[in-house]
Amino acid sequence: MSAGESSVDPGASTARPVLLVIADSLSYFGPKGGLPADHPQIWPNLVGAELDWDVEVVGRIGWTCRDAYWALIGDPRVWAAVPRAGAVVFAVGGMDSLPSPLPTALRELIRYVRPPALRRGVRATYTWLQPKLSKLGRPVALPPKVSVDYLEQSREALAHLRPELPFVAVLPSVHNCDAYGRVHSGRERAVKALRAWSARTSVPLVDLGEAVRDNIFSGDANPDGIHWGWAGHTAVANAMVKTLQEVR
Repeated sequence: MSAGESSVDPGASTARPVLLVIADSLSYFGPKGGLPADHPQIWPNLVGAELDWDVEVVGRIGWTCRDAYWALIGDPRVWAAVPRAGAVVFAVGGMDSLPSPLPTALRELIRYVRPPALRRGVRATYTWLQPKLSKLGRPVALPPKVSVDYLEQSREALAHLRPELPFVAVLPSVHNCDAYGRVHSGRERAVKALRAWSARTSVPLVDLGEAVRDNIFSGDANPDGIHWGWAGHTAVANAMVKTLQEVR
């Protein structure tokens, strides 16, 4: 993260703090789809409003802990936010635990297939196969050991620049998603690995599954069965504020 080192301003601590959230789509999707990062009802902004902090959400749909690390070392928005950060939330890891019987790289490369007719055919085949093969439950998108390794690399990189900087991570959400065959057998192993990492590093964990379970299965969440409704965002924000108040 050497490119970000030069941006650290010794006077930045006097500025308004920033909540830096490195996230997958759960942090910015609502009951009807994706939303801009400044939408007032997504949980990062609910937290920012409660703490009176600015918010920087760096994320993308499908991001894993590996993608979070790549963003950390490669996205200049992160470098700009780090000097003013009051805390960093690693709001990733849920995607890692989802069944991914077809290689993740295949999904990512579909957008580059040409010509368009072939791309549409490949995407349709992938979409047809994914829910059927997901019922196998494995492999997952990223093994728990690898997820934790990327989280630790991210924590170490930021702690090198800001030793006093508080960190928060999350336990995976739950889902009721047809695209994943309504299967989430990888969650238990992910939770176990994350709790062990938390115990070693003292990084607190917010349990997204506990916070949003009622909302996901209530009929008020996003119809895709994986993203939350407003009650889910509010519940996550409440849990996150409580945790951040304890580590600040």
